[in-house]
Amino acid sequence: MKAKPVLLAVVMLALMAGAALLLAHTKSGHKLGAPGVKTRPLAGSGNLEVVLPENIPGYKSEAVPQADIVVGILPKDTSFGQRRYTSLDDGFWMNVNVVLMGTDRSSIHKPQICLTGQGWACDYQATRVEQIPMQQPFPYNLPVNKFVTLPRELKDKDGIKNFRCLYVYWYVDGTHYTADQWKWMSVWIPQDLILHGLLERWSYIACSSYCLPGQEDATFARMKKMIAATVPQFQLVPAKPAGH
Repeated sequence: MKAKPVLLAVVMLALMAGAALLLAHTKSGHKLGAPGVKTRPLAGSGNLEVVLPENIPGYKSEAVPQADIVVGILPKDTSFGQRRYTSLDDGFWMNVNVVLMGTDRSSIHKPQICLTGQGWACDYQATRVEQIPMQQPFPYNLPVNKFVTLPRELKDKDGIKNFRCLYVYWYVDGTHYTADQWKWMSVWIPQDLILHGLLERWSYIACSSYCLPGQEDATFARMKKMIAATVPQFQLVPAKPAGH
């Protein structure tokens, strides 16, 4: 029985390696696909700015610059957009961060890299794929990865407390949306390159917030409402069928 998981792991690694080799060999002759998020040209740069909504009822928002370490590590043709939304009623906040690849898919990285670098550790028992009900542009379920960290001491206005980080993320290109990194990296990218000579431009969308231990469910409920309110304003997939 142990041979089957080993064989599956070998096949998955072979497919991922094949996708990487295919991407490397076709890099000079492909067309770059359209992003699955709203963008505009970034002044003084060949990159783009991901346009996130400024006005959400009941919230104030502010642009948040990317950390220097993130900009320094990722490929130079990576584009970004990041805003923090803070409730006018009770101060609840949620960050929305979008990383958009150029010609180098290594822009789209696993969240464990950044979170571990910031001192967070994953609570694997609380981390899972979730479905978020969306109403716009029509009713559908958005699959997301809900990544929950173990408690960590942080200082707020009332002193030092233990906090958890809830980090919700997924991936989109011009035609697809998914919570499955393996699927877009090892299936859809090679498929589009082979069939259409097209390198789809994938984005990694992440929403995050902190909470005290025991408040994870309530915080995730707030985040789901915020995601339902913000995402249709900048994510272009899925789109309404023509004529609707």
